[in-house]
Amino acid sequence: MSRKWTFQPHNESAIRRLCGQLKISPLLAQVLIARGFSEAAAASSFLDARLSDLHDPSQLPGIDQAADLILAAIKDQRRITIYGDYDVDGVTGTSILWHCLQLNRANVDYYIPCRMEEGYGINKNALQQLFEEDPKRLIVSVDCGIASVEEAAFAKSIGLDLIITDHHHIGESLPDALALVHPRLPGTEYPFGELCGAGVAFKLAWAICQRLGDGKKASPRMKEFLKQAVGLAAVGTVADVVPLIGENRVIVRYGLQSLRDQSTPGMKALLKIAGLTEKPELRSDDMGFALGPRINAAGRLGQARLAVELLTTENVERADRLAQYLDELNENRKTVERRIFKQAKEMVAENPEWENHKTLVLANHDWHPGVIGIVASRMTDEFSKPTILIALRDDGTGTGSGRSWAGFDLYAGLASCREHVSGFGGHKAAAGVRLKATAVGLVRDALAAWAAENFHPTPEDTELAIDAEVLLKEVNLRAVQELERLGPFGQANPQPRFVANRVDLAEPPKTMGEGSRHLSLQVRQQGTIMRAVAWGRGEWAEELASVRGPFSISFAPVINSFRGFNKVELQLIDWKPAHDPQLSATNL
Repeated sequence: MSRKWTFQPHNESAIRRLCGQLKISPLLAQVLIARGFSEAAAASSFLDARLSDLHDPSQLPGIDQAADLILAAIKDQRRITIYGDYDVDGVTGTSILWHCLQLNRANVDYYIPCRMEEGYGINKNALQQLFEEDPKRLIVSVDCGIASVEEAAFAKSIGLDLIITDHHHIGESLPDALALVHPRLPGTEYPFGELCGAGVAFKLAWAICQRLGDGKKASPRMKEFLKQAVGLAAVGTVADVVPLIGENRVIVRYGLQSLRDQSTPGMKALLKIAGLTEKPELRSDDMGFALGPRINAAGRLGQARLAVELLTTENVERADRLAQYLDELNENRKTVERRIFKQAKEMVAENPEWENHKTLVLANHDWHPGVIGIVASRMTDEFSKPTILIALRDDGTGTGSGRSWAGFDLYAGLASCREHVSGFGGHKAAAGVRLKATAVGLVRDALAAWAAENFHPTPEDTELAIDAEVLLKEVNLRAVQELERLGPFGQANPQPRFVANRVDLAEPPKTMGEGSRHLSLQVRQQGTIMRAVAWGRGEWAEELASVRGPFSISFAPVINSFRGFNKVELQLIDWKPAHDPQLSATNL
């Protein structure tokens, strides 16, 4: 389905007013207005967001009770075990809370379940094992547990104390734990409900630090810890793809600076192995494409504990070795991902009867359960369909991971297949599922039937919001540097997106990268020539080479820093022939 481009009305008087009030360029003013910041006060507050804009931890539902219980456990020298998820969000959140408690001489350790053997969330076997080792310990979950109703009941039945901190979808029933910390807990009104697991853990650490200080402010020593911890929270926030607005944007904005100035030995080693040490400034996409995947690779390949060790160790040599190992795991993950993606595409080609399905459900015994979520995302882009990939096991069961497309409610779709699966969870955009191998066909048909009744995507579901139409000559270094004030960029706060009309190719397009996955081209407009790159869109090369006449491009301008030299490049998002009816209708 070709994407629909939507343009905000151009209000010249509003642009001039905002320019005068804030002393900014017309281009920045136009983008601010397009994103709903037409008044100077709101625009200024957005541009100059401060750490003081974060809400006091006491406002977070359940946090006071949780902090008091943890402090009591510290005082009594009870063992405190942080039970974290194995993804980046869980690993960084676990590391934040471990650092906080360790600095306050708590008897603290952590438990990260193995993705392949134990699956997501709290599990009874782990609780039983932890109880047998120390029945008096306190368990504090990070980034998991809000759906663990049976597991919480089991913990209570054996006398194991449990605190749950999470941010995921809340089901029909809440787990019975000593305390539940969640930004969207029913019956509460926290001002910002989009915190990730690491964000919740950061708030809990902050609340503990307040109590160990004067009740409102942390001691100087713990204040320095919190400045460091915001960097870890930022990595978890970006990697979990939560909206980069409100508190999340503040966390990432100041976390980027913290990573550079106040990192642990492990984070410094990770920055070095990722090639980010010499960058003049870190960006949110450095977290998303360089740091996050290396941390995630450990969890995806069953060794998330090593990622937590990396982020908590004070041993520089150990940190360097762990960072190197995570880098190697990430390269292995890429190889496995490419193989699964190729097999999945071949499977679709071999089953033409699936073409009429609005969803895809694929399964294979050779697929790694830790990587299928990434490949499911690539498949949704490839086929423009919500996709679930399932890794089958020798014991006749399977674990699946799905990604949505065009607003499809994946959680509701899986709920319609409830009779065929042994368990599922997640949210509208991404979900996981457990089932028997014999049920794959039943789930495929049931999900396709539900989608046929309830999923009717329109161009509006995949529309691309454009901030402004520009000339390429306007997208200069100074203008793009000013646009950086809108960052950090990510989910719900994307890089400014523009359209340039009636451009042509200055030279034939080229593919690049392994498997010719990516596209590089030189575009020209009225004498201005700029390089554009389209990641994962190598197939556009042949299409663009055959275009006769000018075309229009939508893009996000970025600054490419190479050997100390800054240059503006365009990240190509979409393109259309200049005679496209939609473009004619917009009077470009």
